[in-house]
Amino acid sequence: MPIDGSLLVFLIAIVIVGILVILAISMTSKRGHTFDKENYQIDFLRIEQSLEKDNESSYSMAIIEGDKLLDRALMEMGVQGRTMGDRLKRIGKSRFTQLNAVWHAHKLRNQIAHEHDFKPEYRQAMHALETYKQALKDLGAI
Repeated sequence: MPIDGSLLVFLIAIVIVGILVILAISMTSKRGHTFDKENYQIDFLRIEQSLEKDNESSYSMAIIEGDKLLDRALMEMGVQGRTMGDRLKRIGKSRFTQLNAVWHAHKLRNQIAHEHDFKPEYRQAMHALETYKQALKDLGAI
């Protein structure tokens, strides 16, 4: 049974609309990710409260935990990459108001993790936490 020309056009139109709908959903789902803001706020507050001026070991832990929280948000958004550095490269300037500061805080975390004699100062830890907080705000996680 031959297919009528108008029926063929109609079927092609349905397929095209279906493809466009699927593309629109996939593109907006990553940008429109909804975080559990209360959970992220609680976690970040715990990190901020763990930083004690008179406790040098708290400086490193606060930086590492802030970095982990930001990385968790990136992964939850579906940003691809093997490491956080890879994910930061992928997301780029489009989502962060202070991308250079985020990179600096992440490099500080890497120094802590890989240079055993490296000890951050209190002001570095405070600045890193401020950076992580802004980055999480930029992503909509807090």
